[in-house]
Amino acid sequence: MASGTVAQRRIAIIGSGFSGLCLGIRLKLAGIESFTIFEKADRLGGTWRDNTYPGAACDVPSIAYCYSFEQKSDWSRNFSPHDEIREYMEHCATKYRLLRHVRFRTEIASARFDEDRALWVLRTTSGEEIEAEVLVSATGQLNRPHVPEIPGLDDFRGRKFHSARWDHSWDPSGQRVAVVGNAASAIQFVPWIAPSVAHLTILQRSANWMIARNGRAHSEGEKEFLRRHPAVAKALRWLVWGLLEMRWPLFLGNRFLAARTRRQALRHLEEQVRDPALRAKLVPDYPIGGKRILISDDYYPALNRPNVEVVTEGIERFTTDGVTTKDGTTRPLDAVILATGFESTSFLAPMRITGLGGRELDGEWRQGAQAYRGITVAGFPNLFLLYGPNTNLGHNSIVFMIECQVGYVVQAIRTLVARDLAWLDVRPEAMEAWNRRLQRDLARTVWARTPASWYKTKDGRITNNWSGSTTRYWLATRRFDAENYLARERSGEAGRGSGGRSAESEAA
Repeated sequence: MASGTVAQRRIAIIGSGFSGLCLGIRLKLAGIESFTIFEKADRLGGTWRDNTYPGAACDVPSIAYCYSFEQKSDWSRNFSPHDEIREYMEHCATKYRLLRHVRFRTEIASARFDEDRALWVLRTTSGEEIEAEVLVSATGQLNRPHVPEIPGLDDFRGRKFHSARWDHSWDPSGQRVAVVGNAASAIQFVPWIAPSVAHLTILQRSANWMIARNGRAHSEGEKEFLRRHPAVAKALRWLVWGLLEMRWPLFLGNRFLAARTRRQALRHLEEQVRDPALRAKLVPDYPIGGKRILISDDYYPALNRPNVEVVTEGIERFTTDGVTTKDGTTRPLDAVILATGFESTSFLAPMRITGLGGRELDGEWRQGAQAYRGITVAGFPNLFLLYGPNTNLGHNSIVFMIECQVGYVVQAIRTLVARDLAWLDVRPEAMEAWNRRLQRDLARTVWARTPASWYKTKDGRITNNWSGSTTRYWLATRRFDAENYLARERSGEAGRGSGGRSAESEAA
């Protein structure tokens, strides 16, 4: 396929995190240069640009948290810190010459599909209009901080910020601080601020299962060995992936794995927390694996400090200078840190996406976001989602899933070009069948038996997690299944594979 032919498709990619960069690189390797990555911030990195709180690090082993085609073997630690991950992403962007494709400080407010011209018309927050034949959302699931509606929170006059928007001008020394939340972010920054604050109140809604991180630095000898033997580094990556993959049955409720992991978590708690009353507060009341299993070596020890307390009574309201819990106790505060996660089920928000016949994506997703293979949505031609609905994991590296999706999208784009198609639109019945099976499979998991989590909508629909192993997802995405798509030629005639039945036809 000549590169001149490929360049006829303009591709708009929204977001420069792991997904957007991966797609950009794979497009370039396929000889496709006609793409632009739109980034609302002034630098790339996605969640690893935004989350800069003290102690921020990955909870997937470093060797598996990078692209398979750009293996990094000299990570400083076995679980890499946020700044090193962002530096790796910047290295990839530079090496593969992506920066000339990136438009920084450009936020997309809306995208509308013009059926007559087979174009996506994007509008930025500044009012600029941009046209592209293909639109790819690489905004992910964890990009919009969630600020809970707590009475009086807006009235609090002290320092207040979300952990994903950390205020680096703030000095915690001698401060009376409340942390709302105790999950993945809180367990990383609490040990960093606990020694310097006057008093730290952790407002815990529910406990989390936690096991040891066993974090350690890599020696120069280890890094040098892997640099000299890249095949060993790649083999180690796949070994780690395989070991993580073996954890999947835990999420299906495997009794042996659940009992073993539960014992491991309780032993970790008992070894690190001396006070029986505090330990009782830290034992979850849901099946292990129902929420993200956290890893930490220093969170529990931080809770043993005399200036730290875990409060489980629930928040009644904030005042101008403190917080009152439901038992009537008021605690004075100087600062509040919201470790309350993200708007994880509001995919693509706040962008307004309009497809065929004026249908709004928000309206299509009223009952919860869904997509075909987590990538395409019926009625929204040439729209592809990366790290979209039901593609999150609880047991392995999301980078693997992203690479699977990117491979599928690149094949779809090549199909558009090879067949000179105006668009591809997943067949509604294919999407419905896919999601029926997916939700049926999810109903068998521990996530379904856990009352609430960031994996679910308020109505209880699991919209974020994939329903199987990563191996199964790779098998589902290794080939672009054009037979499950309707297609229209650029001329408006019926697609070649349809026998000329209608203007919209099967792509195969």
